[in-house]
Amino acid sequence: MSKNEQIKAVGLLSGGLDSILATRVLLEQGIEVAALHFRTSFSYVERDRALGREAGPSDVERAAAALGVELEIVDVFAEYVPLVLHPHYGYGSGMNPCVDCRIFLLRQAKSWMETHGYHFVFTGEVVGQRPKSQMRPTLRTVERESGLRGYLLRPLSAKLLDPTVPEQRGWVDRKKLLGIGGRGRKEQIALAEQFGISEYPQPSGGCCYLIDKAYSRRLRDLLAHEGEEALTNRRAQLLAVGRHLRLLDGRKIIIGRREQENDYLATCGVEGVLLTTPNHPGPTTLMPGTPTREEIELAARITASYSDGKEEPAVPVEVREREMPVEMLTVEPMARGEIHELMV
Repeated sequence: MSKNEQIKAVGLLSGGLDSILATRVLLEQGIEVAALHFRTSFSYVERDRALGREAGPSDVERAAAALGVELEIVDVFAEYVPLVLHPHYGYGSGMNPCVDCRIFLLRQAKSWMETHGYHFVFTGEVVGQRPKSQMRPTLRTVERESGLRGYLLRPLSAKLLDPTVPEQRGWVDRKKLLGIGGRGRKEQIALAEQFGISEYPQPSGGCCYLIDKAYSRRLRDLLAHEGEEALTNRRAQLLAVGRHLRLLDGRKIIIGRREQENDYLATCGVEGVLLTTPNHPGPTTLMPGTPTREEIELAARITASYSDGKEEPAVPVEVREREMPVEMLTVEPMARGEIHELMV
């Protein structure tokens, strides 16, 4: 390497405070930084954008712009799904394959680094912050299995870890790195104030909802009833929206809880039957696939039960099924106790 060669690092940028700070720490040392952000279809950020809760640039796009770094957003859903279904290192509290996830993302970053002629990879990880993926033994495992041994720098906790190649070769000044550890956020928030960083979505960034027990329960239900092939990009996001019911014969029903969810269910692109209550404020209900007449009638009764007409003896429900003419059913709202038994 030439003595005057510009040192270049590629980092994982979630848009959360830790990854923003790690990037800023290296920028302060004159390192040229490129940021990678991976879309898996399992993040809160992606769900919120799909529901229209986040307009304009995303958190990660705003963070990259504020930092003045190149950002590349990469869709990895197809490659990511196998490790969600069959993680080598197992799950956390839900169906979150945190260790396998870090290894996977860092392998992607390593490939990008090598292809683009960068020198090392960095992350915003903090020793001891996350019980599944950021304990010392796990950090070492992730570094080894990602193929980045010696070339993975964690600027926020570097002084608590062995020196990396970038530090040993003088590409990075170890004295200007940090020694943050544990689950608290006070040091990160103080550092953000020092850097003049006042806007960030939340200290921990946007995490995936595979850690959520309700989402994990729905995912296991989908796999048990419809198989692994049912886990498409759209179905993955759909699992994070609305109320989910499973009829006794196995048919799935998703019921919107608010206007944003109703709009999403009507436009999400998952083929199926849509039901609404035109005479009363109420939900949009989606039944993926090709339900039977009996299943549609049950879904209509459930939809009516969540509408403002739930106390009436008969409620009109509009049924839209692909290219078929719009149909109107008049049904008796189902008792909530019966519906509760069907909840996923």
